[in-house]
Amino acid sequence: MMSLRPPSSEQTGHVTWMDLRSDCLGNNLLGDPVQRSHPVYLPAGYRATDQRYPVLYCLAAYTSAGPAQVAWRNQGENIPARLDRLIEQDRMAPTIVVFPDCYTSLGGNQYVNSSAVGAYADHLINELIPAVDRQFRTIASPQARGVFGKSSGGFGALHLAMDYPGHFAAVASHAGDCGFDRVYARDFAPTAGVLSRHGGDLEAFVKSFWRAKRPGGSDFHALMTLCLAASYSPRPDQPLGLDLPFDLRTCRIKESVWSRWLSFDPLVRVEQDHPQLSELSGLWIDVGRRDQYFIQYGTREFSDRLRHHDVDHEFQEFDGTHSGIDWRFDHSLPWIMERLQCAA
Repeated sequence: MMSLRPPSSEQTGHVTWMDLRSDCLGNNLLGDPVQRSHPVYLPAGYRATDQRYPVLYCLAAYTSAGPAQVAWRNQGENIPARLDRLIEQDRMAPTIVVFPDCYTSLGGNQYVNSSAVGAYADHLINELIPAVDRQFRTIASPQARGVFGKSSGGFGALHLAMDYPGHFAAVASHAGDCGFDRVYARDFAPTAGVLSRHGGDLEAFVKSFWRAKRPGGSDFHALMTLCLAASYSPRPDQPLGLDLPFDLRTCRIKESVWSRWLSFDPLVRVEQDHPQLSELSGLWIDVGRRDQYFIQYGTREFSDRLRHHDVDHEFQEFDGTHSGIDWRFDHSLPWIMERLQCAA
């Protein structure tokens, strides 16, 4: 009988779910749940032996979260299927992969600590990693631990590597947010237009967004801008606990707020925080040369500055956009796994 689709891997891993209640996320202003269920990929053979495995943490892009990354796909592979294939082909060592659920009412996460969103960086480092090491047969050592992601997840991977050195040995950032002046500022005027339809009432807009039958693209970008502001410029005395970096009426940049955003930009941070990146055994960075969010420009400069500071890294620019780039994991995951401790 004709087989039109590629066959599945013969040796398949297993996705289990780890429930964890977070103290770090308690009383977050958005009212998002503190009890989360995080998917965890266990490689084929995990149940048959007492072997210990390295661990990768996969940070989802904005609009997504861990549960979506392990869901069935009608075309192509979800990440567990990709892992099965890469491991079966001996392109990478078997590994445990954790898919954190860090979704928020602002549509995603930047994986930083924020009074407006929650202490997600602390949650990942101080709660999730220890819980995974307790519950699964991990090699509970930073030398056997890596983090990777694309877009906001790639930014998050770099942020955790710089803010929490000594927890990960290898990092892969695919089209991670970088060069904020070229990536974010272009959305400020359209966001001001969307918010003006709600009288500048941020909370009214967010409530309307979640109740709309068909929110438009401009609505998604406005919600993303609010998520970024909640992450980079929280301000408890303002609506939604955030400070926008532009004036809603004139759209003029508020330099004092914008400077807070820039302090998170990897392109800015590298000047001071490159020593933390130098400590990594593997740093992978890539971006599509046709990225529609213009992340390629800041990423190129980021790589230049890494070289200036003698930070060893792998930089690749591929023919593609910001969309549909999971295929890049075929390149990065074997590369970072080669740089991790894979035996206890």
